[in-house]
Amino acid sequence: MAVPKYNELFNPTFQALKKLGGSASITELNEEVIRSLNLTEADITQPHRPNDRQTEIEYRLAWSRSYLKNFGLIENSGRGIWIITGKGNAFEHVNPIEVTRAVNKARKRTQNEPEDRLPESLPIASSAVDEAVLEQSWKDQLLATLRGLAPDAFERLCQRLLRESGFVEVKVTGRTGDGGIDGVGRVKIGGLLGFPIVFQCKRYQGSVGSSVVREFRGAMMGRADRGLILTTGTFTRDARQEATRDGVPPIDLLDGDELLDKLKELRLGVTVQMIEEVGVDMHWFQAI
Repeated sequence: MAVPKYNELFNPTFQALKKLGGSASITELNEEVIRSLNLTEADITQPHRPNDRQTEIEYRLAWSRSYLKNFGLIENSGRGIWIITGKGNAFEHVNPIEVTRAVNKARKRTQNEPEDRLPESLPIASSAVDEAVLEQSWKDQLLATLRGLAPDAFERLCQRLLRESGFVEVKVTGRTGDGGIDGVGRVKIGGLLGFPIVFQCKRYQGSVGSSVVREFRGAMMGRADRGLILTTGTFTRDARQEATRDGVPPIDLLDGDELLDKLKELRLGVTVQMIEEVGVDMHWFQAI
């Protein structure tokens, strides 16, 4: 099937969030929606624009979340976790026509835009659009920067990211013929228990497939009980399933979008300006 329009994703998005317990990260929510739609691999990986890091389904899901948020059914926290609101808990299903018309009417009032110019099938610009849409500019710039790094520089960046995230004894091996293992480290739990991990850095533009995950697992056997693959690209659905397959050591996957968010969170090469708003409380002075 073709990628559904953004308003056709209202119910799949809303139902997926309910199924996930009422809260989910963007990655969890997108994966659950995609799983429910039975999309083909070609549908899932179709880019929004040529050479765009964002896929068409991710783009339309971002707009779907934006409309549901503006209608008051869902909201997102500062850490990017989406939750169902109190109003949303009273709904079992969503009426796409009702949501689209209500949000467009609200935007008409704030933007003085004639309602007949507001399309039913395509989203319009708004200052309240989903955070994922607003962040495309800095993410695209950062992703281009990462892909322009030399391979050893990207490995050092991943090393720094793991250290800043609480890993210890993180080393880049820098050896060829090591089955794809680029580094090793240890994870400390509660400052008491620790276990070794191995990691692989993939400076990709496309998708990492399941064969890469299988080969990496073969290389880590006997060296670590858990692995981590970091990439500037994406992972195919088969790769994600292979990473968590029963009966074999698990492998954690950090795709390009999650990598960019992590760099922002840790302030590694990303600056975030906090603007302070100062106002005068006239009522306070009048009460003196």
